[in-house]
Amino acid sequence: MMSKWKLSWGRVTRRMWFRSTLYGALGVATALAGAFAKFLLPTGLATRIGADSVGNILGILAASMLTVTIFSLSTMVSAYGSASSGATPRAARLLIEDTRAQGALATFIGAFLFSIVGLIALSTGIYGDSGRLVLFGATIAVIVVITVTLLRSIEQLSRFGRMGETIDLVERATLQAMRLRADDPLLGASPAPDQIPEDASPLCAGKVGYVEHIDTAGLSALAEQHDLTIQVTCQPGTFATPDRPLLSVQGRLDGDLITQLQATFSLGDTRIIENDPRYGLVVLTEIAQRAMSPAVNDPGTCIDVIGTCVRLLNGWAEKRARGEPAEVRFPRVHMAPLAEADMFDDIFPPISRDAAASLEVNIRLQKAYAAIAASGYAPMQQAASAHAALSLARALQHLDFAPDRARLSSIALRENGLSAPPQGTSP
Repeated sequence: MMSKWKLSWGRVTRRMWFRSTLYGALGVATALAGAFAKFLLPTGLATRIGADSVGNILGILAASMLTVTIFSLSTMVSAYGSASSGATPRAARLLIEDTRAQGALATFIGAFLFSIVGLIALSTGIYGDSGRLVLFGATIAVIVVITVTLLRSIEQLSRFGRMGETIDLVERATLQAMRLRADDPLLGASPAPDQIPEDASPLCAGKVGYVEHIDTAGLSALAEQHDLTIQVTCQPGTFATPDRPLLSVQGRLDGDLITQLQATFSLGDTRIIENDPRYGLVVLTEIAQRAMSPAVNDPGTCIDVIGTCVRLLNGWAEKRARGEPAEVRFPRVHMAPLAEADMFDDIFPPISRDAAASLEVNIRLQKAYAAIAASGYAPMQQAASAHAALSLARALQHLDFAPDRARLSSIALRENGLSAPPQGTSP
């Protein structure tokens, strides 16, 4: 699980202003470098090389970079709107935080500031002949960087905000969160008991919000200090309310200690993928649901999302199946791992419900369940078998054409060993 400080630092560095400010400051520093490095070069060398033309070059660069920056920013804003309306608004945040797009925009802003500051400094005469030579060399280097960035951004901006690129972006973020959680499924805590002890006191959040981070190390320190046994009854992504217990605590509690225990939970207004892989699956599911809405009716996108979810779940199953028992670093804190059944509930019921009348999507669903079951990971096999039967029953109630029902039943029997339920059976 990503630590609290790393989560906070990551939020800052993914803001669009951060990279732009950093590159802008670098551009200003580069433009002023000639004023301090002019003493290192021999007098007269600038005239022989032709550094007197640097002012004209900077003027052209400043005008062109301002235009390119405005164009890139308008393209990105248009892509954000396209992703919100075409995919899901939850995916737009990932596009906004995409460092590749931010890097291109920040490069153009940095080059613009470099040009402006260089022109201002030239007009004051602080460079001298040697300083103009340094500025000339820096300008050539900036032009090379801009050229490379433009060539890369042509490909990137042409795909930015498109459906396939958005799905890939969500998949990468979800995959990273899944890997972090699979490596440390209990966040260093001990496995949770089957039942909460009767003498344990429930502890709720002090405000309403989504759990973003659980500081199990902080909980352990408080448990050691106050002789407590703590069971975490939530997961990152849980919607916390003043009546929803986050903890069950065995031991003596007072007002001060309750406040400290509550402070180990970071709450936010919305869910985030970094520590909550299930939210990534929810975002992918929303994309598939919108694709199957009557206004869009795009089974291909829905099928693409199903394939993406199969890759993610199979990767999780592979990592969990071969993973060693989780290291217990905090024996006084107990926690349950993410349930694979919950992951399936995030994905397949909404898709199978909204795509119940689509033969193509239901065929792909049955093949997806078979592929997941083939991973050999028991929790995944059980969930896949249960959802395959539910999806088949739901689809058979919505498919009107008898040959379509027969074909789907045949595929379900071949892939998952399912026989068609009697007509009229409720899913």
